[in-house]
Amino acid sequence: MPYYHSRITSLSFDEAVARTREALKAEHFGVITEIDIAQTFKQQLDVDFRPYLILGACNPAAAYDALKTEDKVGVMLPCNVIIQASPSGEGCEIAAVDPVASMSAIDNPALTARAEEIGASLRRAIDAAVT
Repeated sequence: MPYYHSRITSLSFDEAVARTREALKAEHFGVITEIDIAQTFKQQLDVDFRPYLILGACNPAAAYDALKTEDKVGVMLPCNVIIQASPSGEGCEIAAVDPVASMSAIDNPALTARAEEIGASLRRAIDAAVT
């Protein structure tokens, strides 16, 4: 089972980030965390790395339902979405975690059903960002 959904785009890194944020918002996700990997690696390791951003996306209603169902599920939240420049510098990849793969570690059918819904929303957002 793949653990992510990914699309390649010819968009610039900045445009891919902007379009991903818009697409997530349209699917009722908010970005609650943001990690700039290139900046972190430069500051902490003094190495250069291609533009790579991790967005922690959260659908508050889904997170609320999940936490009511399984109080430790918070260790698997938020849903991570990455935008990374291709190594050649031309175009980007946008990818999101597959919540069904993440939640498969938890034996709770109610969470699986909700994870399938959230996974579909994330796939729609990723697909919309590149079209």
